[in-house]
Amino acid sequence: SAPKTAKLLRLNEDGAYKQVFEGPVSEPTPWMRYLYSKLDFSSVKEPGLYVVEYAGQRTGVFPIAKDVYSRTWQHSLDGFLAVAMDHVSVREGYRLWHGVSHLDDARQAPPNRKHFDGWSMGESLDSPFAAGQHIPGLNVGGWYDAGDFDIQTPSQFAVIQDLALAYKEFDLQWDQLTVDEKARSVEMHRPDGVPDAVQQVKHGILQILAQIEAIGHPIPGINEPTLRQYTHLGDGASKTDGRMYSDKLGPYEVDGNFSGVPDDRWAFTTKSPGLQYGAAASLAAAAGTLKGWDDALAKECLDAAVKLWEEEHANPTPPATDSQWVTGRGISQIQEWRAGLELLIATGGGESYKKRLVEIFPAVRERFAFGGWTAVRALPYMDDGFKRRLEEAVKAYVAQLDKELAGTPFGVPPSLGTWGGSAGVADLGVRMYFLHKAFPEVVSTAYTLRAVNYMLGTHPHSSTSYVSAVGTSSTLKAYGNNRADNTFIPGGVIPGYVVIKPDFPECIDDFGFLWFEHEYTIGAASKWILAANAADALVRR
Repeated sequence: SAPKTAKLLRLNEDGAYKQVFEGPVSEPTPWMRYLYSKLDFSSVKEPGLYVVEYAGQRTGVFPIAKDVYSRTWQHSLDGFLAVAMDHVSVREGYRLWHGVSHLDDARQAPPNRKHFDGWSMGESLDSPFAAGQHIPGLNVGGWYDAGDFDIQTPSQFAVIQDLALAYKEFDLQWDQLTVDEKARSVEMHRPDGVPDAVQQVKHGILQILAQIEAIGHPIPGINEPTLRQYTHLGDGASKTDGRMYSDKLGPYEVDGNFSGVPDDRWAFTTKSPGLQYGAAASLAAAAGTLKGWDDALAKECLDAAVKLWEEEHANPTPPATDSQWVTGRGISQIQEWRAGLELLIATGGGESYKKRLVEIFPAVRERFAFGGWTAVRALPYMDDGFKRRLEEAVKAYVAQLDKELAGTPFGVPPSLGTWGGSAGVADLGVRMYFLHKAFPEVVSTAYTLRAVNYMLGTHPHSSTSYVSAVGTSSTLKAYGNNRADNTFIPGGVIPGYVVIKPDFPECIDDFGFLWFEHEYTIGAASKWILAANAADALVRR
């Protein structure tokens, strides 16, 4: 039978381990094919390095300290997200991560097109440009979305809003990048006096503004025209020739900035209410971040956000019906809510935004985890009645969440789909931090700490951190755009385990070619930056 107790050992300066605690393990919790027990050693407070010993096995070394989370997110900001920056070169000392990519962006995607990787265009282009025509101005800003090189605009929205919120809430002054947008140059490990979060927000918002300037509205994104380019691995700058395609030139002819090679990426230009509101939210959030660093751009962002909001209410965009960019009414309403919330904050309590938020809150609270929880950020501008209604919603949500998590050993949502669930767990950590901050009697700190500990190794299958280069043992073979080298990008966040039917949790440590377990995404990285800072703030209080 299994031992009833486990030990906590401290690593001394001489390399020897000393037992400092022994306690009972909990009754096992069955989940999938395994049984999970817990050891509560929270009474041990002395800072140091420790291992747990149970049944003759030892865990990897882990720290106990007040600053245990304080150095867990920086690689994601100045490492992974820096490497993902499009339309610039990214250098780390002697190493060039990639040259200036996609200077030839972009050509108008053709109509009635079912493309690969879920991309499509409907009958209407929603664009002033003809199919195949070059759209000027799109070769600026933005990030490679994941283990590939496309720009997915909703992902850009998520990163901009996450980083803007992290900068505002946690005062992220971290500075390890030199970013020169005019020179299209990024240098890693070279501070330039501007916080990296501010520069990253600016880089993302430049792409959103470029879309609106060129086409008249935000678009779904920019993707490769051919499968051969889509499967490209290596330097993003070598995926196209960097010259705008001209049908007046032969296949191998070059004339200045033009060539006869049709390798330019395609802009997918379907207009949708979700993209309109997503852009408004991102622009409004960015305005607050850029204020004091680039006041002209901050004003441009806020003006553009207000204009999008007013246009969408005066003449609503019909929902897309013939492409992948279809969104249901509930999701579109959440996106409207987020835009109204960011504008409320950016304008210091604008009455029109406040009025609309109050109107749609009853519908938004039905999707509390998806976005309704962000109502706590509106509390400084709302009356006591709104706060009471929100507190009731929080209590109902926490009761339902506790019921859903009761059968899981890790206290976070289990990953039961075809894509690992780490980003959702990080999002839980962020969500519960802000709910705890607003309603500490209703929401404990445990949810956020469980979520962050999950990301760093307290999860099924292994104790490997899902954040590359962070943790005693972390993911060092991942599905990034450098996976051809069987390696990783520091700060990238993988999806994590999936359940192989019927009951086997799997996340292979030494094989990074399974996208559903190992593919980096920019949204997961930005959500981790928020979650890790939230946990750090909680333990330091």
